[in-house]
Amino acid sequence: MISLPPDLDQQFPSGQIVATPNVLANILPEDIRKCLVRHFAGDWGECSEEDIESNNLALVDSGRLFSIYRSVNNVRFWIITEADRSATTVLLPEDY
Repeated sequence: MISLPPDLDQQFPSGQIVATPNVLANILPEDIRKCLVRHFAGDWGECSEEDIESNNLALVDSGRLFSIYRSVNNVRFWIITEADRSATTVLLPEDY
């Protein structure tokens, strides 16, 4: 289970937060937690300018939100919040 700070200032609802087994085996929980905080704050990590623009529009239009981060071990992973805000998934690119 991934716990977030109780005073987290979220720009959008997270829904249920889940992570793939691959992420749990390869990314430290603290890296996941830190990047979830960034994601919910609207810091999209290593996204392209096009993806950043799309995310910023999705905040207004309730679209899907997508972030890219790297763990301390330089493992690249994604965080995706569904358009209906029912779930946020942490996954490796090969899990998609």
